[in-house]
Amino acid sequence: MTAICRYPVPDVATLPDDLRTRILEVQDKAGFVPNVFLALARRPDELRAFLAYHDALLLREGGLSKAEKEMIIVATSGANRCLYCVVAHGAILRIYAKAPRLADQLATNPLKAEVSPRQAAMLAFAMKVCLDAQSICEADYAALHAAGLDDEDAWDITSIVGLFGMSNRIANTISLMPNDEFYLMGRVPKVKG
Repeated sequence: MTAICRYPVPDVATLPDDLRTRILEVQDKAGFVPNVFLALARRPDELRAFLAYHDALLLREGGLSKAEKEMIIVATSGANRCLYCVVAHGAILRIYAKAPRLADQLATNPLKAEVSPRQAAMLAFAMKVCLDAQSICEADYAALHAAGLDDEDAWDITSIVGLFGMSNRIANTISLMPNDEFYLMGRVPKVKG
């Protein structure tokens, strides 16, 4: 079995109650524990902070759909060459969007992905935030507005790119490996049990 990452990971049973409960809820829903939880759980306070910001952004009701948020994560994680986030969030995207090819397209070349004009504008903004944030200017906001996105959407895009830029760097540096289960999720029909 391949190591989850270069650092030892704690046993879920030894974690503080709040984190153990959260991880077991994810396991019940997904059928497995995503490796990111185990890797980050070695520092419980940091995992709590990560989860709080993650939830504030990804569970926030607003202009971006869950699938669009995952599109941003997959496209920018591809640009950051983060294997874990591309594979794990690619699986989530395939499920939310019901589009088995989309995650691969976004991770490889977001400009060629099968997305709407609104999503193309969202992704162009996200990629500029990811790769050239210091050059963001009014023209970038105008392009978002022309596609039907507003300044709150721009804030969400920026925050998601920022959080996952950090996540990508941690995952890459610790050699975090995706769970095998992620590779087929959303590609093949789920077996009913």
